[in-house]
Amino acid sequence: MLSTIASAFTVGEIRRKLAFTAAMLALYRLGSHIPVPGINIHAVDAIQKQFGGSNILGFLNLFSGGGLSRIALFALGIMPYITASIILQLLTVVVPALDKLQKEGEVGQARITQYTRYLTVGLAFAQSIGYVFLFRSFQASAGQQVIAKFDAPHVFLIVISLTAGTVLLMWMGELITQRGIGNGISLMIFASIVSRLPQGIQAWWTSNNQVFKVMMPFIVLGVVASIVFVQEGQRRIPVQYAKRVIGRRMTSGGQTYLPLRVNMAGVIPVIFAASIMAFPPTVGQLIRQPWAQSVSNFFSPNGWHYVVGESLFIILFTYFYTAVTFNPVDQADNLKKYGGFIPGVRPGRPTAEFLDRILARLTFPGALFLAAVAALPTLLITRAHANFYFGGTSILIVIGVALDTMKQLEAQLMMRNYEGFLK
Repeated sequence: MLSTIASAFTVGEIRRKLAFTAAMLALYRLGSHIPVPGINIHAVDAIQKQFGGSNILGFLNLFSGGGLSRIALFALGIMPYITASIILQLLTVVVPALDKLQKEGEVGQARITQYTRYLTVGLAFAQSIGYVFLFRSFQASAGQQVIAKFDAPHVFLIVISLTAGTVLLMWMGELITQRGIGNGISLMIFASIVSRLPQGIQAWWTSNNQVFKVMMPFIVLGVVASIVFVQEGQRRIPVQYAKRVIGRRMTSGGQTYLPLRVNMAGVIPVIFAASIMAFPPTVGQLIRQPWAQSVSNFFSPNGWHYVVGESLFIILFTYFYTAVTFNPVDQADNLKKYGGFIPGVRPGRPTAEFLDRILARLTFPGALFLAAVAALPTLLITRAHANFYFGGTSILIVIGVALDTMKQLEAQLMMRNYEGFLK
């Protein structure tokens, strides 16, 4: 891996992409420390404890890289865009017009992306209004006004600033995807989680549980190794191509394979499930009513209700996203079109049914593994009373994004005859 990274800096084009990605992520981290106008900076320091621990505010603060606790320009993070993407992908299944757009190739995908942007702005605006009232409710604990002047012009200024911050992040993420290395949105979430790593190390080092303090490095190594093993696991379906006559030229047949990964959806189901499960506690924190507080406590990230709900959503989204990214019918038609077939399986519909059956068997253990890793830190906190700072969702996202980024970096290097570490 280190040799791959070192080789990347020897290529001018890749070096520029890495520099551009680093510059965008640095701007993202800078914006997470710039407070929005109209906020009492002295009161912000007093409400930091509201976002500590393992409550829902601490969970949301982790995904914003600490920007929410600082009431910064990028306090909302990129989560409104992810929520909008979830809504659009779900609507694609039930709305025929969106399904038709998705099948139109790049033109249709560009239109869906535009709809996602519009929905992101609406969600960010609504969420900003809710957070303004949440910040105002911290006045009692802070002992002073968090919002300097709570009137219509100042509230509108804060809401517009937070919404503009999310739109700016969305644009920066798309720039990283186009001109940098890897998926820009995933890299921003990766940077947000990694920026909290010093606090996580401090929480581990200051833990009173000596057994946990000793076992923690071994647990982390075991989890990382298992995630890499499952993420890279695949079943190779042999494919045989017959000889074909194209014009006046005969192409020779050959044998290759169709790789079906155990976890073809990657970390997307984990991000989607975390976004869905964060919605009820967020509403409970914003409303500040007894019944809303009960809902917030019911779906606390350390409660078993949250673990069960998140696990179910992870399994459902794994199957859903796998079905979106890999269509057995289209794969079977493409194999038949180019003269390919799977030995022992008839072309056409039998091939599609064979691929669908294999994919269902592969996806199930992959989905269970994602759910188990997401629930592991919660079980350690509740059962072993361990001071585990990061949740399983954060660990899966960090490792998954790192693997995907290294794969894209390796693909760039292999085009220039460099050897990477992923075989």
